[in-house]
This record gives sequence, structure tokens and C-alpha cells, in this order.
Amino acid sequence: MGVLVKAALLTSLLFSSASAILTITAKGAKLFTSDGKQFFNKGVAYQATPDDPLVNLNQCTLDVNLMKTMGVNSIRVYHVDPQQNHDACMKVLADAGIYVWLDMDTFTTYITQDNPYWNAFQYSRYAEVMDAFIKYDNIAGFWVANEAINTAAGSGAAPFIKAAVADMKAYRDSKNYRKVPIGYSAADIAELRPYLQNYLACGPVDNARIDFFGLNSYEWCGDNTYQGSGYPVLQAQAVNYSQVIFFSETGCNVGRPRLWQDQSSILGPDMVDNWSGAIAYEWVEETNNYGLVNYGSPGGTVLSGTPTPIQPDFTNLANQWKTLNPKGVSQAAYTPSLSPPACPQSTAGGWLVNGDVSVPTLGVAAVTKVPLSSAGASTATNPGASGTSNIMAPDNSTSSTTSGNAVSSTSENLTSFIPASMSSILSSLLTASAVSTTRASNMGSVAAATTSASTSSTAGGVAVRDVSGGIGFGGFVLAVLEYLLL
Repeated sequence: MGVLVKAALLTSLLFSSASAILTITAKGAKLFTSDGKQFFNKGVAYQATPDDPLVNLNQCTLDVNLMKTMGVNSIRVYHVDPQQNHDACMKVLADAGIYVWLDMDTFTTYITQDNPYWNAFQYSRYAEVMDAFIKYDNIAGFWVANEAINTAAGSGAAPFIKAAVADMKAYRDSKNYRKVPIGYSAADIAELRPYLQNYLACGPVDNARIDFFGLNSYEWCGDNTYQGSGYPVLQAQAVNYSQVIFFSETGCNVGRPRLWQDQSSILGPDMVDNWSGAIAYEWVEETNNYGLVNYGSPGGTVLSGTPTPIQPDFTNLANQWKTLNPKGVSQAAYTPSLSPPACPQSTAGGWLVNGDVSVPTLGVAAVTKVPLSSAGASTATNPGASGTSNIMAPDNSTSSTTSGNAVSSTSENLTSFIPASMSSILSSLLTASAVSTTRASNMGSVAAATTSASTSSTAGGVAVRDVSGGIGFGGFVLAVLEYLLL
């Protein structure tokens, strides 16, 4: 047997799967590993490089070795290049017992509230990410979007998020892939939270509902208590929630050092019966000062190298997690009893989507994947980017149904479900100008934090993130190899 053949076989054996790690599934409102034990996140947001943090084996190894010392069992990754090989990093993570919650969108495919659309170009890019990562047993779940809606006026984009969920679940099932959970990560906007949370979980069709809802919340600041933090409001909205819910970002940095006292409520008696843990924002220090480690001198923003803990924040979080080890309930003993919530009705000057409206799904059987050119650009027009067509039905004529109503293929059909007083607002959203190539709140990056009482229904002021400044991860162009048409 030739040397090259032997090397190829060894590589295949070593990296064909991430490692012998249990898979995660969503059952009702809880997460379980494949041995039947309930799973709770002790996670960190991990995006040291803007395009893909899971391709540099040396960097992954350095970071994961330090993560293990603080008890990390999951990471959230915002962007990857599906054309790259991720076997080595995913194996390092799996060997450490660390799962990955992976966003499928990019700067060129994310769903925006200003000009919402869901089309074959986005579908194709999402499918590429799923195809590339589905083989790893430590993939815990896929996000279809992050903070796509951050104002009440932008809530008309919600059906497009739901369409992405439905189509990606259908794609997953059509390929006979493992039923990896699919969900959404939301900004913590008090006037939106219960409506969006319930809308994404409502309706009669299971595949149109999210499997999990992530909340990016920065309400608990400084030395605080459960009652004083505003968390009782979040808990009240989770008690009867039929889907998995957890904090997809947390870690207010107003009032240093960060004590991470919220973890004792999230993973303790106050909330553990309903929440599946939390993901701390974030691993590497950037200009927003949310990092747990840095790679250079203190206060620096170098994004690679040997990670050095930022103290006492790093140790404070590690110490919290050491004492918090909830057992939960076994999968065999758990029978989901909560029904999906009712679809919220529109409100004057607030939530725009009126009930269980039809969503603009593409329909897996009718979609032809859109290839990329060698320069990473679409070889077909992206209708949403031009602002001339917001919903692209397959073949420009057919559409599929994901609710009790037929799926619309025009923006007018969507606005027909909304009161006349709000139609003009949504119409302007659906015909907005071209999408920006940067992602402010959609990125999950944090520029700064300020105190504001007007953004929450909780007593007193809470911290909110100011995303009007630059983006923590920076802009980038996703360059990929020629995509082969399936």
C-alpha cells in the first residue's frame, strides 16, 4: 500500500467524525444527550476571526485547553466558511466534550428587518453550512438568524425567519440528516420579546416552528439579585414555553468586574426548570471589552495567539460554573406537556404580524441551488439585495404551505394579513433599499453598554447594548471555492 494511500486512510480514520461524543436532541422544552441525560449550556461565544474560527488547529487547541479549565461545554460560532476543512478543530472540541451552536448566515445572507427576504441564494448558502457540519456529532444546533429584528417596526421580517426555519428543516429531513435542532437568537427587546418568542413557536406545523429560542440578554449587571435584575420577567415568559429556551448571549459589562451572578439563577432553582443554560459573551477581547481572554498585552485586541485569562472575570465565571451542576430530568421520564403558544395578533404601533400568517417558504423540491462563482459572488441575481423582489417562490410560480394558509409569493399577500393602519409601515420595510454589507445588532457583537430604563418592562434601568458603533468582528468578504450544483 502506497504511502499516500496509507496517509489518506489514517486521516480518514482520524477525522471522519469529530470524536466519540454523544449527540444532542431537542425534546419539547428540554435538551438531551443521546444517553438520555438533560443538557444545560455552560457556553462561550467564540469568533476570534471574522470569517471562520474553526480552521486553525493550533489556535483551536490553545483555546479549548483553556476552556476546559473553566468548565465550558459549548461554544457559539457566528460565521464559518463551509468550503474549508473543520475536522481537526471539531475533533479537538469533541474530545473536550464541547458542543457547537452554529449560525448558518453570513454578512451576505443574513435576514434583515429593513429589507426582509428569503430566497434561493440564502437557502443555498445555509445548505452548504449544514452539509459541511452535519457529520459532526458535537453540532448541537443551527441558528437561522441572529438579532434579525431589533425594533417593533421591523417585526414584519418575522415570517421570513420562520420560512428559513421551515425550509432548512425540510432540507435536513430530505437529506436524511440527523435531526439537529434549528432555532433563532433574539435581541432582548422588551416590547418584542414575548411576541417574537411565541410567533416562532406557534402554528400547527412542527417543521415551521423553531426547536429552540436563544435570548441575547444583558439585563443582569454588576452586584445584583434575581429579583433586582429583571430576570423574573424573563422567567415568567419561559414557564409555559413549549420549545427549548436558553441565553444565547449574556454578560453585562456595566459595573466591573463581571461577577456572573446570573449563572446561579439560570442554572439554579430560580430558572433551571425552564432554561437550558447560557452562553457567555464572549471568549476573545475586542474593542467592546466583553472578552474573557486576550491574546496579547492587557487591553490589546490581537485575535490570535496564546489566550491569557482576563481577571477576575474569567475566574469569576469559572467559579460559578464549578458549583452549578444541575441534573434535570431523564429523557425517558420526560413527556412534553406544553402546547405551542397561540400566534400573537398584531398591535397598534407594535407587533406587525397578525396571527398565523403564511410564510414565504421556497419548498425544497422546487429549489435549484444557486452556485457561487470562483470569486464568491452569486452567478444569479439575488432578488432581495436589489430591493425589487422580497419573496422568491420557486420557478417564480409555485410555493409551498407551512401553515393553514397558502404561502405568499408577493409582499402584497403578506401585508394583506396586517391591519390597514400598519400596511404602509410593513410595505416600506419590504421595499427598502439594498442590504448593508455590515451587520450591527445582527452580529451579536457589542460595541458598548449603557443603562436605559425605556428598553425594558422590568423595574429600574437595565443595560442595553449600543450597536450604533462599529461591529466587533469587522466586515469581511466570504471567499469560497467553486460550488458544485447538486
